[in-house]
Amino acid sequence: MGSRPFPRWGWTVHGDGKHITPGDVVAPEERLSWGRTIGIGMQHVIAMFGATLLVPTLTGFPVNTTLLFSGVGTIVFLLITRNRLPSYLGSSFAFIAPLTATQSEGIAVQLGGIVVVGVVVVALGVVVKTAGPRVLDAVMPPAVTGAIVALIGLNLAPTAATNYAAQPLVATVTMAAILIATVAGRGMVARLGILIGVIVGWLFATATGNLAEGAGETIANAAWIGLPGFHTPQFQVSAALVTLPVVIVLVAENVGHVKAVSAMTGRTMDDLAGDALIADGVATTLAGGLGGSGTTTYAENIGVMAATKVYSTAAYWVAALTAIALAFVPKFGALIFTIPTGVLGGATIVLYGLIGLLGVRIWQDNAVNFNNPVNITAAAVALVAGIGNLTLTVFGVELEGIAWGSAGIIVLYPVLQWLYRTVGEGQGS
Repeated sequence: MGSRPFPRWGWTVHGDGKHITPGDVVAPEERLSWGRTIGIGMQHVIAMFGATLLVPTLTGFPVNTTLLFSGVGTIVFLLITRNRLPSYLGSSFAFIAPLTATQSEGIAVQLGGIVVVGVVVVALGVVVKTAGPRVLDAVMPPAVTGAIVALIGLNLAPTAATNYAAQPLVATVTMAAILIATVAGRGMVARLGILIGVIVGWLFATATGNLAEGAGETIANAAWIGLPGFHTPQFQVSAALVTLPVVIVLVAENVGHVKAVSAMTGRTMDDLAGDALIADGVATTLAGGLGGSGTTTYAENIGVMAATKVYSTAAYWVAALTAIALAFVPKFGALIFTIPTGVLGGATIVLYGLIGLLGVRIWQDNAVNFNNPVNITAAAVALVAGIGNLTLTVFGVELEGIAWGSAGIIVLYPVLQWLYRTVGEGQGS
């Protein structure tokens, strides 16, 4: 699919608004009927909810505030990318380690570190936007971006497997429902396969007594309306330095997202890479400035797009506005927290696999030559570091697999390329 003039505000209806022709996709500037678009937007909310709320749960951040700024951040992202790049901004897992490490300093100091990361990401986005996509092409050719997208998805595989194993029967029912709805379903049944699977899994868990003890009481005791809690940042050099390596992950995830959406929609979006970085940086700065956790483009929602073939940004406006509304409804958050581990395991084992294979698709669509020793060795090292979640501490800062795999291949690839062309068998190529 080639590029077409994009209506900045508003969407054209795809076909009859009800059906998607086999092999076709709903482009970012298109939408299905509003009823179907709202359904898909709600599915995006479900896809991001567990992971987005897991970060504040683990780090002690206010859950409703983080949810609020994920919705606000998504709107910021859609505005800055001029409605062209479908994405949901949820809580970044990359912040968990540094926020945990600085927990004793208090939330104000932790927020200061988040703000610093956001400002740096904005600055890098400006550089990329000013210099143009050629900067990314030079630093992150298809061999590199494919590996980064793949390892981002596959790095999450142990989490999916652990959740699956915790409640294997519930997870199996959930996964089976998703696969059957997606593959054997038609129309909206196929498009909402993940949401259907989660609902089926939740109902099955309820019927078989697999909900957490006291889940009903937790929901009943939660208030219907409640204001999120806000905090202001305090800046401390040591906390900022501990948090700063997160920049590597945010850059990799944003660029990987641009490449993944380009591959899925069949159109080049490299010109939006700088805007995407600026948008995520602004969203992270905004969240850190008022009490929420830092944001990133969400892999879970890439999986939803891959499954539904709907890349409409209209669905993301629905998801963002829904998240903002739900941030003021503590009872809904309590309900979501009753979703059993097995249901999350069954859903994420599908979603994370889809993300990983999108990296393979980038290699395939760009005809990456793995007979070339540079391509195969660089990708091999990055994938194992990412999938194995290689975790090392450098100067007191703990970096995990996504950071090592992403940063490693970005640094390693040009070095290997230079060696191959100046010393190895690639001389003169």
